[in-house]
Amino acid sequence: MSTLTATATQTLYDIGESPPVGQVPERMHAWVIRRERYGEPLQSFQTEMIDVPEIGDGEVLVHVMAAGLNYNGVWAGRGKPLDVIPRGGKFHIAGTDGSGIVYQVGKEVTNVQVGDEVVLGGVKWDPNCPLVRAGEDPCFSKTYHIYGYEASWGSFAQFTLVQAHQCFPKPPHLSWEAAAAYLGSGLTSYRMLHRWGEHAVRPGDVVLIWGAAGGLGCQAHQIAREAGAISIGVVSDDSKIEFCKRLGAIGCINRTHFGHWGQVPHWTDSAGFKKWLKGEGGKGGAHAFRKSIWQILGEKRNPRIVIEHAGEDTIATSVLVCDNGGMVVTCAGTSGYSPIVDLRYLWMRQKRLQGSHAGNLDDIRGINDLVMAKRVDPCLSKTFPWKELPQAHQLMADNRHPPGNMAVLVSAPEPGLGVSVR
Repeated sequence: MSTLTATATQTLYDIGESPPVGQVPERMHAWVIRRERYGEPLQSFQTEMIDVPEIGDGEVLVHVMAAGLNYNGVWAGRGKPLDVIPRGGKFHIAGTDGSGIVYQVGKEVTNVQVGDEVVLGGVKWDPNCPLVRAGEDPCFSKTYHIYGYEASWGSFAQFTLVQAHQCFPKPPHLSWEAAAAYLGSGLTSYRMLHRWGEHAVRPGDVVLIWGAAGGLGCQAHQIAREAGAISIGVVSDDSKIEFCKRLGAIGCINRTHFGHWGQVPHWTDSAGFKKWLKGEGGKGGAHAFRKSIWQILGEKRNPRIVIEHAGEDTIATSVLVCDNGGMVVTCAGTSGYSPIVDLRYLWMRQKRLQGSHAGNLDDIRGINDLVMAKRVDPCLSKTFPWKELPQAHQLMADNRHPPGNMAVLVSAPEPGLGVSVR
């Protein structure tokens, strides 16, 4: 827990300081995004002093000790693909992951109390939505949104406002920064692998994971491993291969060895489509990529599940290499949102193209229980001080960030002991 270094009568505390537990100041420091600053992270994120939010009956005010970093912050700062500041709104506070201490609870809150150490599940919804009240998956509610991205209050501030259901026990063996780093990517990976009925991951399944050394990938390898599956990663640099193998991958493919990325040529362009399949200029095409999977496995076997997020550059290859009756499941479109898919591979080979977005409470419990049991590691690769939050996001925007997950210290005065990747 953070050292208590200030008196309860102060109205504002410095970063790295904490008021007495349960006593809330009037003002706080926050990284604020405003519409007139939309752009790259170094431009869009600026520190401001703002009022601490007031809680509602079903809400919790958490004193943020550390915050996790993911691509939602880059998107929020750009204002694309979603304008995160609602009509009439003035600013946005990003941050989808966090760890901290409960400082206030609404009168209807029963699952946590002041002083509890928690990690924050990054999804919100209206509990009075008819679909939610009927017991359906809240992910399909029109009121469902991502905390710190579609919702105005995120974790890049000294205090954050969350719904009570977002609070989960902090794994006691983790530092504040490690605890802040895994839940967003872990929740997404867990749902992609476990939520889709007959295509849920099974022992012995081959799982192909794009972005294998990133936040999503490092969690997906471990979740697949714990389910008894066989994972293969796709990376951009050979230096990342050993990292993925430590997490359970049996091997990785370096995508830079292939030259067919981008929009697949139209099916009427016979010459272009042949180049996409066969490759050119000394670099392989989609067929060579599939053979790389077979070489790693030691047999002609295709992945039953493909974990996707790149979209425009890769989705056609994912559909091609996916096994008959298998599933390509995607949670983003980091290279673009308008891919071309050859439907022949979908209908004739009866493959599934499935969208997946964050998760529900069962998904959060699933990944958090694995971390609590020390079966999944947060893979915290780097912790940044508060003042370097824009630089950390710029590393992600430029694809120069280290493998694994990253975090920024907020109210925690210094990094705690790290945790080792298995």
